[in-house]
Amino acid sequence: MKYSKKQKSLTLKVALFATGISGIVAEYILSTLASYFIGNAILQFTLIVSIMLFAMGLGSRLSKSLTKNVVLYFIATELILSILVSFSALVSYIIYGVTDISWLVIYLLSILIGILIGLEIPLATRINDDFEELRINISNILEKDYFGSLIGGLFFAFVGLPYLGLTYTPFILGLLNLGVSFWLFLVLKEAISKKAQRALTITYIVVTSLIVAGVCFAEPIVTFGEQVKYKDKIVYSKQTKYQKIVITKWQDWHSLYINGNQQLSSFDEFMYHEPMVHLPMNLIDKKSNILILGGGDGCIARELFKYDTIENITLVDLDVEMLNLGKHNPIFTELNEGSMTNTKLTTVAEDAFNFLEDSETTYDAIFIDLPDPNNVDLNKLYTKEFYYICKSKLADNGILITQSGSPYYATKAFYCIEKTLRAAGFKTLPMHNQVLTLGEWGWIIGTKQEVTKQELAQVDVSNLPLKWFTNNSINQITSFGKPLADTTGIKINTIFSPKLYTYYKQGNWDLY
Repeated sequence: MKYSKKQKSLTLKVALFATGISGIVAEYILSTLASYFIGNAILQFTLIVSIMLFAMGLGSRLSKSLTKNVVLYFIATELILSILVSFSALVSYIIYGVTDISWLVIYLLSILIGILIGLEIPLATRINDDFEELRINISNILEKDYFGSLIGGLFFAFVGLPYLGLTYTPFILGLLNLGVSFWLFLVLKEAISKKAQRALTITYIVVTSLIVAGVCFAEPIVTFGEQVKYKDKIVYSKQTKYQKIVITKWQDWHSLYINGNQQLSSFDEFMYHEPMVHLPMNLIDKKSNILILGGGDGCIARELFKYDTIENITLVDLDVEMLNLGKHNPIFTELNEGSMTNTKLTTVAEDAFNFLEDSETTYDAIFIDLPDPNNVDLNKLYTKEFYYICKSKLADNGILITQSGSPYYATKAFYCIEKTLRAAGFKTLPMHNQVLTLGEWGWIIGTKQEVTKQELAQVDVSNLPLKWFTNNSINQITSFGKPLADTTGIKINTIFSPKLYTYYKQGNWDLY
């Protein structure tokens, strides 16, 4: 079949549109993988995008050395790109499961995919030069690539990551590239030798078979890659729009991990949640309207419902999937004793910072149970600005408590949180406890009025149905020796000068 110049040009533009989609999604996939495996989402997104843009420049530079068989090189580039995009996540998971160099693999894939994308645009422009004049040619080629990037970004944000996950999204993009590439081959094959046509036909069959096989075996391979990194059996794993949630089981106990970091174990979570809830709750008189930021597992709510005076609890968690686990997953409904479906509790799936800014409610107590501030995203929820907002929403005799990492593993980070709370106008009281599966963990209490030792001595939790926390333990959890690091020069953590996540990264986590 003979194709007109207009049809050939259209095919090229569709190919560039598809490349724009798959290219931008490949960047996001690799950035998300790097965030999950390495940590620090903003840094990884910055590095991956920068590396890929640089590699695109390298690809563009390399394209000028391809002086013959431009159509063949363009189609071959599309084919290789299909394979690399399809298997990018799968290869990363396999490497992650067997070695500690997954970061290197992700960066190498970023470079290779970037080079291929960089090759495509100048090659397509040269091919299309036979069909359109220069000003229209360049405009159309770049336009389709950029428009494809927008569609790719929307697809990844609203369809790929939340519904297909990192397991299947790459294969969808790979198949898209492969399909468009094959169409391009059919339309432009007269510019390719018969021998090359036969070789490409066989290659398409092989590549299609590989991608289909990859789709079939992707889930068990990804599960293997994850399982190797967890000492206990994985019983639940899901990549949500915001994070990777994994639940493991050992004997009768379950552990929750977010982005590879343990959040709790049903073996001893009460050693974390009981002190966090019951000491602050017994330092205030009014206990009717409570706010929980984070805590989607429902354990803080469980402890709070041991107080009959509570009229309303608002629980704000960014991830609706975490809220659904707390409400409906049998592991958590048993652990939290159904607290997440209590009629006195209202759940909100929203960013905690935005929720508090918009809230017009005054709370008697605010419990901040968020993941560790190990990146800039979470850093803002430990800033002076955030604590100012918390203070403005807190009753005059109310109390705030925030999980604060470890005073021993990350000493500077712990005392940075305390100093930042003080800078926001809070009187502070540090706490810590040995949680068997987490190590020594800490919290900071913040109040508008100073809490005295006499008030602490009067706290009585003996009438509450608790597993670990007693009156005798209060003195232990509020007593500290000297800090294990020099804390004299610690800076206040602010949105515009984020110091906390740097202190956190400098912690002695190898001891954990």
